[in-house]
Amino acid sequence: MNLFAFTTIFAQAGKGLGEFAGDYSSKWDAGTYDGGLVFAGIIKWLVTTWGVPEWVPLSSILNGVLEASVFPEIGALLITIGLVFGFVNIFAIGAVWSERKVSAHMQCRLGPMEVGPHGILQTVADGLKLLAKEDIIPRLADKPLFALAPAIVFAGVLMRFVPLPFGDQLIASDLDLGLFFIAAVGAVEVLGVIMAGWSSNNKWSLFGTIRTATQMVSYEIPIGLAFITVIICSGSFSLMEIVNQQGGSLNASDGYVYGGWIWHWNLFRNPFMLVLSITYFIASLAECKRSPFDLPEAESELVSGFHTEYTGMRFALFFLAEYAAMYLVAAVAVVIFLGGWWSGIYPLDALGMGEDATIFTKTLGLLIKVGVFLSKAFALVFVQMWIRWTLPRIRLDQMMYVCWKVLLPISLVCFVGSCLWELVFKGASVFGFGIKVVG
Repeated sequence: MNLFAFTTIFAQAGKGLGEFAGDYSSKWDAGTYDGGLVFAGIIKWLVTTWGVPEWVPLSSILNGVLEASVFPEIGALLITIGLVFGFVNIFAIGAVWSERKVSAHMQCRLGPMEVGPHGILQTVADGLKLLAKEDIIPRLADKPLFALAPAIVFAGVLMRFVPLPFGDQLIASDLDLGLFFIAAVGAVEVLGVIMAGWSSNNKWSLFGTIRTATQMVSYEIPIGLAFITVIICSGSFSLMEIVNQQGGSLNASDGYVYGGWIWHWNLFRNPFMLVLSITYFIASLAECKRSPFDLPEAESELVSGFHTEYTGMRFALFFLAEYAAMYLVAAVAVVIFLGGWWSGIYPLDALGMGEDATIFTKTLGLLIKVGVFLSKAFALVFVQMWIRWTLPRIRLDQMMYVCWKVLLPISLVCFVGSCLWELVFKGASVFGFGIKVVG
């Protein structure tokens, strides 16, 4: 009976994936493909081209995925969740190892070298060690909140990946209010950190929580002004739309006159955007609690701040959330200022976008755009690591001074200046060229 139930569920899931793949194929052929369907399309191609031998268990189910019509949404959801969660974990592992190596080379030493080639498996070993550690909850802690806080922090970061594109057509969900969603859901992470510090019933954790609330509320204002400026200049909350306006389309009926060169990025849209991008990056360091703004977890004075009492996998969730946030703020900067997946080189960006494009050129163009986007984001992550091992931690009063008396006035000036520039020059860039919305 249990075997029957299992095979029935498996068959239904296979049918849903089949319709998902078929939908992908039709969209691809029509040139309106959605990146979330790429992986289902790969499955369809494999089954269609090679088939599944009869000797493979459940081969009839696997070969029947192309004819099914049940649960395509569930298939899409599971694929999306798996990809985002997998990317966050792989990135965190790679980023921790990279940061150790970056700091080591900056200090003229080697860093981890023993576990794996050039120490590449050291982070994996550390993760396995954390999994094996005892999960300790302090006797006087508020146990439900203490246990829930790491999951809330991690979920708050993970949710912000939903409207974030990984490249051309590779996005979990192209929300109309994508940029607003990222800003709003950021409050969930702050709530989790506050819960962690307060529920620990530890004075060092409580001090870290107070600093977190002060820091996050303050630095969200310059970040919000940067978002509002980009939204007003672009006329859209959608991250896909913001990126497309920095590169455009080969088809004028899509609403853009194709530019495709580097000066069409928002970074060069007007003289104020360059300054605004710098203020955003500085504020984003405070947003993800990176040095020199790592006061909520200042080990020299607060032991370990808000996660002092956490051990094992709960501590690992805080670790994963921090490094996921590093990529998140870097990727948002790439989207709103650095042209997203557009390389700034017209012939390269135009690859696979014409009416005569083949499956090969479309696929190659997609891979190039994904590579460009990830390269930009990883470069900004490297700068975050560089800053951490270069600048000392500032005092709390200096942190507040930087926000309220430096970044906030500059952001306001850039906001007003960008709005006036759009009114006077009608969207033209500093270089006299601009992507104008048709009609």
